[in-house]
Amino acid sequence: MAYIGKSPQQGNYVVLDAITASSTNTYNLLNGGVAFTPESANHMIVSLNGVIQAPNTAFSVSGSTITFLPSSGTLSSSDSIDFIMVLGNVLDIGTPSDSTVTNAKTNFVSSSSSAGLSIKGDGTISGTGGVLQLNCSNNSHGIKLESPAHSAGQSYTLKFPTGNVTAGTALTVDSITGSGATAVGQLAFGSAGGVLQVKHMNYDTEQNTTSSSYVATNITLNITPTLSSSKILAIFSVPLYGAGGGVATATLYRDSTDLAVNTTNNNYGFGYVNGSKPDNISGSVLDSPSSTSQLTYAIYHKKISASHSYSCINTCTASLTLIEIASGVL
Repeated sequence: MAYIGKSPQQGNYVVLDAITASSTNTYNLLNGGVAFTPESANHMIVSLNGVIQAPNTAFSVSGSTITFLPSSGTLSSSDSIDFIMVLGNVLDIGTPSDSTVTNAKTNFVSSSSSAGLSIKGDGTISGTGGVLQLNCSNNSHGIKLESPAHSAGQSYTLKFPTGNVTAGTALTVDSITGSGATAVGQLAFGSAGGVLQVKHMNYDTEQNTTSSSYVATNITLNITPTLSSSKILAIFSVPLYGAGGGVATATLYRDSTDLAVNTTNNNYGFGYVNGSKPDNISGSVLDSPSSTSQLTYAIYHKKISASHSYSCINTCTASLTLIEIASGVL
């Protein structure tokens, strides 16, 4: 908006705390109990004993103190410092008045190298770090978020979860970019107790195969990990029989991966039966799938020297349990 003549002055117009005169000429300037430093004496209106005082003649200012220069030489308790008003910095926006900065007046834009809003500490090595307070609706109390101490030397970043809020979960660090004090942690909603979910099944329908390569049974479970860093503890047991007194074996797959494969001997899976009697093949594995997509765990079996391999022989019961565990617990 244009003005005819000189533009209006702008500043933080405040009335400082009341001062009681005594037998001294120098007093502290306070605003709400906090030391206040005016721009200069020329920015102040000071009333003493009902008379407006001339700046730099009747009083002077040094930092947050005012010194009166009365003709009597020294003030006394019979004098009255009526008020001191500060008019702000001439032709400068100065410090905004209380409750005058609205949402529309802020523009906290972040960049790849700097935060849009920085809450400073008190400027000392062992003092108070930056604190952000979130007040209640009545502004009578609130919670605080405070930075680590200066001595910790931390400059890490925490990114909030990308998924929906889920009841009964806690914030956990799902993944980390970088390392040390400047690492960036991606948060996720996970269990505070370590066990994120459990899947279980029993199965008792007999199946058989004449294949000498592993064939999937119907003993299968799907699980979708909550966190990519989770471990999956798989526990299984399956009654197995090799017909004709021969050898049959069973193993556990995650999708197309045989979880019993090793560099020494991968032909016998998690165990085998050999003879005229059935037996249970059982095992457990702590798997690290590094995925948040659906995974399928299934028991496979095959014959080796037997004519057939039978799972759940004579409708005996097999079981499969999957437990997702947050990696930080292990």
